[in-house]
Amino acid sequence: MLRIITEQADVRSELQRIRDRTQDEQVIHKEATVSEVLQAVKRQGDTAVLHYTSEFDHQILKAEELKVTGSELDAAYQQVSKDLLQSIRLACKKIEAFHRQRVPKSWVQFEDDEVVLGKRYTPVDRAGLYIPGGRACYPSTVLMNAIPAKVAGVPRVVMVTPVKGGKIVNPAVLVAAQEAGVQEIYRIGGAQAIGALAYGTETIPKVNVITGPGNIYVTLAKKLVYGTVGIDSLAGPSEVLVIADETANPVYVAADLLAQAEHDPMAAAILLTTDWSLAKKVQTEVERQLIDHPRRIDTEKAIAHYGLIVVVESLSAAAELSNEFAPEHLELEIADPWGLINQIRHAGAIFLGSSTPEAVGDYLAGPNHTLPTSGAARYASALGVETFLKHSSIIQYSQTALEKVASAIDILATTEGLPSHADSVKLRVEE
Repeated sequence: MLRIITEQADVRSELQRIRDRTQDEQVIHKEATVSEVLQAVKRQGDTAVLHYTSEFDHQILKAEELKVTGSELDAAYQQVSKDLLQSIRLACKKIEAFHRQRVPKSWVQFEDDEVVLGKRYTPVDRAGLYIPGGRACYPSTVLMNAIPAKVAGVPRVVMVTPVKGGKIVNPAVLVAAQEAGVQEIYRIGGAQAIGALAYGTETIPKVNVITGPGNIYVTLAKKLVYGTVGIDSLAGPSEVLVIADETANPVYVAADLLAQAEHDPMAAAILLTTDWSLAKKVQTEVERQLIDHPRRIDTEKAIAHYGLIVVVESLSAAAELSNEFAPEHLELEIADPWGLINQIRHAGAIFLGSSTPEAVGDYLAGPNHTLPTSGAARYASALGVETFLKHSSIIQYSQTALEKVASAIDILATTEGLPSHADSVKLRVEE
């Protein structure tokens, strides 16, 4: 059952326990396993990828079967409904429109003393997208990762996704990939897929940036290859925090909590409310909606271990607790959400009002649903176009401009004990 506690209880330690739920002793053992997998892929390429795909995913593949064929891509369109195709295309349109507004522009500025400064943005050459496929298929995750890469202008986008119970990638995933501009898809998952993208194999190209969520093994693999490649984030289990007052609908709130809990047994679902009556109604409603839930076992586990209702004295107190937790998803189901938003400092995405369930953001509102988890919203942001871009500084000094600053550079370089730095300027101004 979803627990109710009051603000007077040790709320902060309980929220910290939930926030830090992925930091257990087993992670150390798992990281050693992942490191072994990555090193094998780095040394042995396809051979290691195929070995671990057989060992971990019980999928027997040959090297020539790793890449999804053109005929499979074509056939996928015949296997999805017209309604699903239209929904994917609508989501594509909205997600792309949002991300096109976020493309940073290169710029230069000219100063009076003949100095040119600027910043130039360029996309990475190759991006690798990891799309999970263990518990369900996620065409929305394809769109959220592929479209920003496309908008950024990445010339080559490579996607990997595991298959279960056969060699066929889910057709909805294949259609979403094609609609988002991805044509190069490989049917592998797990740490071995991250290794293949990071180091390259005989079949799978090495990329510059890897994005996309996955299980603990995928997350640890991304952590270990960071530096060889860039990554978006170390995504943990999904989480939602709802702030609600007496005007909130308990049926809606319960549904929103379950919408996160159904993702994974380690998903977190938290309600902070000023109304004791609402807390009791939501608790009852969660139990009612769980009765015939198709994913009841996993959802009940999440609710039991990482679900919580906290009754607080004020909305300001709720905002402060939310900032400490820094949730992936924050819903403000209150009478005046805009009146509270200025008190919110840390959240991956903020959903305002009773008509804005988190699921809107998951699928087609436009903003990305790949968000910082486990408190990372204190310093990190959603995946976006910027993830696939890097910038170079532009600097040009005329002879006159260099002469004006030569003395200051000489002093700073000498202070740091770098004489050749100083000479590189003096030789130019003393000619």
